[in-house]
Amino acid sequence: MVDPLPPTVVVDDEPTEADVAAVAKLLGRPPGGAFTIVVRHVEDGSPVVIRNEPLLDDGRPMPTRYWLLGEPERTMVSRIESRGGVHRVEDEIGLDVIAAAHDEYRAERDAALPEGWEGPRPSAGVGGTRVGVKCLHAHYGWWLAGGDDPVGRWVADHLAAGDGDRERIDG
Repeated sequence: MVDPLPPTVVVDDEPTEADVAAVAKLLGRPPGGAFTIVVRHVEDGSPVVIRNEPLLDDGRPMPTRYWLLGEPERTMVSRIESRGGVHRVEDEIGLDVIAAAHDEYRAERDAALPEGWEGPRPSAGVGGTRVGVKCLHAHYGWWLAGGDDPVGRWVADHLAAGDGDRERIDG
């Protein structure tokens, strides 16, 4: 049986104090920079994806623009990763298509830097990756938030097929 994912909605919300507390709990630490909530669970309004500013509060670059932190999504994507999902998606989609997604992600993130910023910049594409896929979570988070991410779409298709289901047995 496939674990159903709760329905989500794309938003663009400044975080409330309750959101900041929920994000800190999901991260296991306080967030290091400014963010907005861009995807929520419909039923309870809990955060699923945040969009980070490209710089942390201390000025260090933050390469991960979209951060998947909601549950059960994060756990289900982890199951796909643990079952070889990173290598499978690279083989099935191709590195050239993934590179184009990295370029689009980088351009959006860099456009959010403060005007005239001369300091260190976030590097590479999705989740700071230069080539291929580092983390399915970052791609799926961007896709859930409305990004045209072929890796995120692949993850969504595999979640719908049950690849993130806890009952699935490899072999």
